[in-house]
Amino acid sequence: MQATETREAPTAPAPAHAALAEARWREARAQVRPGFALPRAFYCDPEIFEREQARLLGRHWHCVGHASQIPEPGDYFTAEFCGESLIVVRGGDREVRALLNVCRHRGSRVCTERAGRARGGFVCPYHAWSYALDGSLRGAARMPEGFERARYALRSLSASVIEGLIFVSFAAQPPGLTRVREVLAGTAGVYGWADARVAHRETYAVQANWKLAVENYMECYHCAPAHEEYSRFHLYARPAALNREADDKLRERARGLGLQILEAFHWGTKAGAGEEAVASMRSALAAGTVSGSEDGRALAPLMGRFSDYDGGVTFFDVGLTSDFLAYPDHGLIYRFVPRAFDSTEMEVIWLVHQDARAGSDYDPERLTWLWKVTSVADKRIIELNQRGVSSRYYEPGPYSEMEQDTRRYVEWLLAELD
Repeated sequence: MQATETREAPTAPAPAHAALAEARWREARAQVRPGFALPRAFYCDPEIFEREQARLLGRHWHCVGHASQIPEPGDYFTAEFCGESLIVVRGGDREVRALLNVCRHRGSRVCTERAGRARGGFVCPYHAWSYALDGSLRGAARMPEGFERARYALRSLSASVIEGLIFVSFAAQPPGLTRVREVLAGTAGVYGWADARVAHRETYAVQANWKLAVENYMECYHCAPAHEEYSRFHLYARPAALNREADDKLRERARGLGLQILEAFHWGTKAGAGEEAVASMRSALAAGTVSGSEDGRALAPLMGRFSDYDGGVTFFDVGLTSDFLAYPDHGLIYRFVPRAFDSTEMEVIWLVHQDARAGSDYDPERLTWLWKVTSVADKRIIELNQRGVSSRYYEPGPYSEMEQDTRRYVEWLLAELD
């Protein structure tokens, strides 16, 4: 499904300011060297951050959560993205909608809770304008004669649910999702994410540019020195050439279980006309390891089409800010939420089978241990990275052979900005 109404475009900047911002962008762009990390301005210049919001973040799809967070009509949660607040709600028709959390009267936030159930709709706490679950205005007291309620519904964004994942876009005409649906059917679909539920959520405030956070996620060159716990059981922490035999055996095991898990290498290739970017890849775990845990052992009931463990993990990415990884017994959603040029929110969401119960089917502490430890370490090294690139003496260095996905991602970003 998709909502049809989108927000109005922001007011264009004054010509003089726009010309200055464009000049600063061109100066920064001219300093980019192929095969090297980005120059300082891309991480420290508020003007470039504004350009990214307008030209990148507003044009793409972003995951805001999982459908299990709003199972019944009236269930909702709020989400923040680039300074905007959204209400993600399941309507009486069971459709999932994304509404801008801005009253159409005088602009107050309508919904102030992080999550809840609003069977009768939403009421603005300022002047009590009331809205139905689909965003339509139901009541506005003492308005003048001729007031047309139909013109003052909450503004909605395009929204789509794919394999249980909720995506939203601020664009008037968002990129197509045909390829995304195909890839997620062959990844999240195989792992049963449409029938999963959220077991835990953790948010990390990262004092760094959002690109540094995503770039860090895209490579494992840093894994051996920074993530001893992860590197112990994940062969992705080693150079790819050392893992070919193990990865080939992983694919054989998956086929032996009757599983066809899709791999789609997309970064650095030309997307279909108007389609959102998507990628997926598989990687083997160390011998005897079955899941992402402290000891490599199972954590929760098997999910989706898995009848046994295949000894691997699947990574997949959609658009700019949404990344996912799936083990046979649990999954993770990584959301990167830009807040300012030097501030990012990183949310991690753990998924388990919808029937799995904490305490009996899984231990919440064991389930979340690895990616809590890893995320805390990532926060630290990303913030150190921001401090370094903020130095006037910072000079970009060349990418290693283990940073090629980061390099392709950055080149794709630059092409989009151009």
